[in-house]
Amino acid sequence: MAGIPHDHYEPKAAWEKGLAKRLPIVGLMYDTLMIPTPKNLNWMWIWGIVLTFCLALQIITGIVLAMHYTPHVNEAFASIEHIMRNVNGGAMLRYLHMNGASLFFVAVYAHIFRGLYYGSYKAPREVTWIIGMLIYLLMMGTAFMGYVLPWGQMSFWGATVITGLFGAIPFIGEALQSWLLGGPAVDNSTLNRFFSLHYLLPFVIAGLVIVHIWAFHTTGNNNPTGVEVRRTSKEEAEKDTLPFWPYFVIKDLFALGIILVVFFAIVGFMPNYLGHPDNYIEANPLATPAHIVPEWYFLPFYAILRAFTPDVWLVQFTTFISGGIIQADFFGVLAMFGAIAVMALAPWLDTSSVRSGRYRPMFRWWFALLVVDFFVLMWVGARPAEEPYNTIALIASTYWFVYFLVILPLLGVIEKPNAQPATIEEDFAASMSKGDSGSAAPSAQPAE
Repeated sequence: MAGIPHDHYEPKAAWEKGLAKRLPIVGLMYDTLMIPTPKNLNWMWIWGIVLTFCLALQIITGIVLAMHYTPHVNEAFASIEHIMRNVNGGAMLRYLHMNGASLFFVAVYAHIFRGLYYGSYKAPREVTWIIGMLIYLLMMGTAFMGYVLPWGQMSFWGATVITGLFGAIPFIGEALQSWLLGGPAVDNSTLNRFFSLHYLLPFVIAGLVIVHIWAFHTTGNNNPTGVEVRRTSKEEAEKDTLPFWPYFVIKDLFALGIILVVFFAIVGFMPNYLGHPDNYIEANPLATPAHIVPEWYFLPFYAILRAFTPDVWLVQFTTFISGGIIQADFFGVLAMFGAIAVMALAPWLDTSSVRSGRYRPMFRWWFALLVVDFFVLMWVGARPAEEPYNTIALIASTYWFVYFLVILPLLGVIEKPNAQPATIEEDFAASMSKGDSGSAAPSAQPAE
């Protein structure tokens, strides 16, 4: 797809021309900042700058923390206490890093659900979406390994439970589990491996983020209408867009400032609110906690993992037809990763010709139920593995898969969408008219 027509960087001074011939970094920065951006973007398009801030925060604080951390089972817990008590600013650094992970996931979930609602995964942005899902998977892996590093009770037993799931994979499970752990059980080799990967993966994520940004700069941003920017001429494109700088940069920085007020209030006044008190007890392989709970951002998929117990008929049926190869534990692992896979496949599962959920009346109801379902899974993931929570988790997990595999494809066939504006300019003018006069813009009528 051809890019949106716009003015490109033209070096004027001799040194600028010389640099542009040898390393066109100034031109690249100029084109990035001045990229034409749909002028009707709403406040759900602020999460990119929050995610960028979080990534930078996690890398910078992580590097400093690594200077004082000791990845050894006999010293890891004590080194965390050393950071908290003896390193200048150590407590603040640790709390910034710990709560920064939570802000990272708040932003990424808002970013993902924004994309699901406005159809940002649809052509020509499928590659952008897939790269985003890869970033999300790496975030989950990085966060999980980081949770193990304090070597508290939840760290140790969380690592034991999660790595134990890989042992349920038929044929290769035991070897794969030993490879992950570096031995037969969670021990010093495991901690060293997790520390190394936790330090490395953020830089891989940073590389993928650059590719992600490059991808959507190539195709252009999606917008709330789902209508593409007109590309036939520079004049028409300018009617649909504004330069990213200064308009959207200032808007994003304003939103980031508000979010950071809340973030620093949590870091300063309630830094352990989202953590588990058992993780301030040093790891003890001989004392199992009463209830092993992962961090909150893993809870929805942890609930899906636990939902498929041996007494669920689908698990029993799968075990029977597989000749006992697929047991409940392995089925749970498949369900957990499958729940992420169906999100990644959304570009091909959504059969509607209309991109934005704003013009899909039936879709909006099912999508709202999906958001509620996500929070139900998060809640039930923190509950004990007993009734009625097992049944609730099973129902919520079922809806998650039904939404992506059944409802989304069917809606494209049976749903009658509302009419879309012809151009982004038209939608923007209607929004401004509504905002200036206080009167509602003309409502979209069902398409004939």
